[in-house]
Amino acid sequence: MENSKSNNPTHKDLEVVSNDYSDRDYTINVSIPEFNCVCPKTALPDFGTIIINYVPDKYIVELKSLKLYIVKFRYIGIFHEHVTNKIMDDIIKACKPKKIDITGDFHPRGGIKTVVRSER
Repeated sequence: MENSKSNNPTHKDLEVVSNDYSDRDYTINVSIPEFNCVCPKTALPDFGTIIINYVPDKYIVELKSLKLYIVKFRYIGIFHEHVTNKIMDDIIKACKPKKIDITGDFHPRGGIKTVVRSER
């Protein structure tokens, strides 16, 4: 689970900008191939790729703020399932997309590979 460090990422870290094409549906795909966080049990680093697909409504997530938000996970002890769903929840709170799915494709840990997919 997340630790109590005050620098935890939140939806407030994500800046949004107006979607000038809200009259049509289109998909934004963002891939973050160098994602890392910390295993909450061993405190060893975890690595993976986060893939975000969303159909925006009135707002889109500004990418520099997304990068800075993602970097905050580097020192957070969090399970793969939790981090994938937290990112989704924070993006939903920030820009309220019409549709969203997020995949966390994590490198093997202890001989087990995890892929977590969450959608709404």
